[in-house]
Amino acid sequence: MLFPTHLLAAALLGRVSRLSPLWLVVGTAFPDVVDRPLASVGVTALYHSIGHSALLVVVALPLALSGRTGLSAAAGWALHLLLDTVHVVLNGRPGDAVFLLWPVLTPTDPLALPPGSFFVYYLWSPSFFLEVALWLTTAGLLARHATREGRAGSRDRVD
Repeated sequence: MLFPTHLLAAALLGRVSRLSPLWLVVGTAFPDVVDRPLASVGVTALYHSIGHSALLVVVALPLALSGRTGLSAAAGWALHLLLDTVHVVLNGRPGDAVFLLWPVLTPTDPLALPPGSFFVYYLWSPSFFLEVALWLTTAGLLARHATREGRAGSRDRVD
C-alpha cells in the first residue's frame, strides 16, 4: 500500500476507536520510515525488512501494555503490517508475505523496486483499486459530514 493510505487508515481507526489518532499515525508510519531509507542507501536489500518484521512483536507487546499511547503506536504498526500483507496477497504475490518473518525468511523473488518505479508498477493492480475505494469512501464521508455540519449551522442562525 502507498504510504499516504497507511496514514489515512490509521486516522480512520483513530476516529472509530478510543486509540490516539496521533500515535496510531506514528505507529503506522514507523515501518516505512525505518525501512525505506535503509533500502535506499543499500543497508538492506528489501523495502520490507526491519520495520515490517512481525518479529518486532517482542518490542510492540511491551509497548502495547505500557498504556494508551503505547497501545495506539503498537496498533498502528500492526495495522501497517496487516495492510501490506493484504496488498501483496491481493496482488497475487502471497509468497511475499514472508516479509513478516524477516530476517528469518525473505521472499524468494522480492519486488525490490524503488518508490517511483513501484508506483508505476502498482497502478491498475487490484490493491490500487482497493486504495482508490478507501480514499473515495473517506471523501464521501467527509463531504456528508460537512453537509450535515452546514445544515446544523444554518438552523442555529437567527435571522
